[in-house]
Amino acid sequence: QVQLVESGGGLVQAGGSLRLSCAASGSISSINYMGWYRQAPGKQRELVAIIPSGGSTNYADSVKGRFTISRDNAKNAVYLQMNSLKPEDTAVYYCNAVEVAAGTSWYLEVWGQGTLVTVSS
Repeated sequence: QVQLVESGGGLVQAGGSLRLSCAASGSISSINYMGWYRQAPGKQRELVAIIPSGGSTNYADSVKGRFTISRDNAKNAVYLQMNSLKPEDTAVYYCNAVEVAAGTSWYLEVWGQGTLVTVSS
């Protein structure tokens, strides 16, 4: 089972950019879905972006056109480029990995510990 470690969070002014990284302790090439979620204070965790091992990416409506998710299987890493940041993007951002067994109900889900992004107005 891989472990995920996020980095790249911090304090940034509105309109600025940050790039989050998620380093996996093992190979992610077989992991079906890698994603970024976030949880703002007092709110539920929500999906930000997801990138499957094959196929197109998906984004929350609130970040479309501003955030870009990418994965580098050779480096066992996933990234989230965040541009035009807004105060409402302030949250703890979590990396997520989901591996499924086709044709069965089995799945494995792993979470990182999170990295805090604070956007000041």
